[in-house]
Amino acid sequence: MKPSSTNPVTRLFNATLFSFQGLRAAFRHEQAFRLEVYIFLALIPLALYLGDSAFEQAVMVASWLLVMVIELINSAIEAVVDRFGGEQHELSGRAKDIGSAAVMIAVILSIVIWLGALIP
Repeated sequence: MKPSSTNPVTRLFNATLFSFQGLRAAFRHEQAFRLEVYIFLALIPLALYLGDSAFEQAVMVASWLLVMVIELINSAIEAVVDRFGGEQHELSGRAKDIGSAAVMIAVILSIVIWLGALIP
């Protein structure tokens, strides 16, 4: 393991690089994340057009960003579980199912937010 830099600018730069590597890996290897990115790109102009205020537009966009954040966490959990072997284990399945449920709840939340913003 490489020693970490104590220079805060270097640490911030490295952390940013690692974050972009993570986004790139998720986009490359996770079909669900790719789909969520494409949906996000479609929702941005839709939110800007349909939202009545800047706050409403921001909340609409942020609700889908939350879906993407939770998908990233779910993908990380799945990668760690898969890393520890291919044998079936109740806890491994439970961890993956719970991560998937978190994504589903975030999608439902986003839908509720969009409906709340669009229904008078």
